Amino acid sequence: MTPSELLQREFSINDKGHLEIGGCDTVDLAENFGTPLYVMDESKIRENCRDYMESIRKVYPDSEVVYAGKAFLTKAICCLIYQEGLGLDVVSGGELYTALHAGFPPERICFHGNNKSREELLFALRNGVGQIIVDSLMELETLIQLANETKTRPRVILRLNPGIEAHTHTYNQTGQEDSKFGMGINNGVALQAVKQALSSPQLKLLGFHSHIGSQIFEIAPFEAAIKVIGKFLLKVRKATGYTAQVLDLGGGLGVRYNKDDRPVPIREAVFRIGQVVKDNLTAINYPLPRLILEPGRSIVGTAGTTLYTIGNIKDLPGIRKYVAVDGGMADNPRVALYQAVYEAVIANKMEEHLTEVATITGKCCESGDMLVWDMPIASPNSGDILAIFSTGAYNYSMASNYNRIPRPAVILVADGQADLIIARETYEQLVQNDLIPQRLRVNPKIIAK
Repeated sequence: MTPSELLQREFSINDKGHLEIGGCDTVDLAENFGTPLYVMDESKIRENCRDYMESIRKVYPDSEVVYAGKAFLTKAICCLIYQEGLGLDVVSGGELYTALHAGFPPERICFHGNNKSREELLFALRNGVGQIIVDSLMELETLIQLANETKTRPRVILRLNPGIEAHTHTYNQTGQEDSKFGMGINNGVALQAVKQALSSPQLKLLGFHSHIGSQIFEIAPFEAAIKVIGKFLLKVRKATGYTAQVLDLGGGLGVRYNKDDRPVPIREAVFRIGQVVKDNLTAINYPLPRLILEPGRSIVGTAGTTLYTIGNIKDLPGIRKYVAVDGGMADNPRVALYQAVYEAVIANKMEEHLTEVATITGKCCESGDMLVWDMPIASPNSGDILAIFSTGAYNYSMASNYNRIPRPAVILVADGQADLIIARETYEQLVQNDLIPQRLRVNPKIIAK
């Protein structure tokens, strides 16, 4: 059995029997840029952006797609997203700084986060960020104070907690009542926030936001959330006379990590969500607000592949074969955090039969540093290039320097061209912020490289 037969994926394989991505030989990429290496397929990202834009506007013309930068954000990605006509969602001062330095228009940025600091809010206000999504009553009060101090009038969207429990990993659920995100509809906090925002001349209330979770494979949870929100919109209108101009439903669509995952295709899912919003609001005679969707994972997740070099191979007869690579949980913590199940191949042996079963382990000093458990694999050798798929979202963005391992490089590939968009960290950069008090200083030694 070959990789294509087992994994039920369509691969591009060249005449050398090597995996290709974006017209580039992955073995050459590993040689030229080193490993571990994140490879992002530009055409796939653009295709996903267009699937969102075209599908939602077909059913709901007054709509906007905003990319959730937390999935993967660099200055180059900001530029690509801008070219495709999407807005941008940031959740920290660092993400906002990245976007502004890339030249992304601040008026097209939505600033999220459940605990924005005063400094971050001031940064947003001084740079004219388009929308601030308010997550709590305390944040609302802080924003009113800062708006008064800065003589600005921010446009705000209130994040609601609809009390919907999406069928996904517990850590990916965000819309249930017991959540750190949003203001509860059922406990009356959301309505209190509406009244406070409307009574404040320092703010312009645009509407409401709801995000129920991520890696969701069904449309039903979105429909349930929309029904709850619809009732809340009527309640707000009756209590205050306010009609929302904007309804932001967040993101959350799942992607395929392995052959057991069954995500709804983007075009179908987005069209159905837009239709559900339209039908439900029309049924309750509520004027259709501008609809915003905030995809992240479903834009970049399957567009990413991580390349590793195989190192030591350890065979425990009757137990397990361990194949170690030069990366691991420092560049992909999702296996340890979410028990994520990935698929992988040996990129330089794409046409060889899968004759062995091995567990792919990383180099970190942790027993939990595993990338793929017990996967069928072509006979591995030290020096082979291993490719793990669907690593475009929440891999680089969650990467760490655990064990003082430098973070990998990231390249963007398209039409046979590979461009570096994040340089590989160096040992010098690892220690550049370290300081040694005078009392601890020792004689410096010359380091041989």
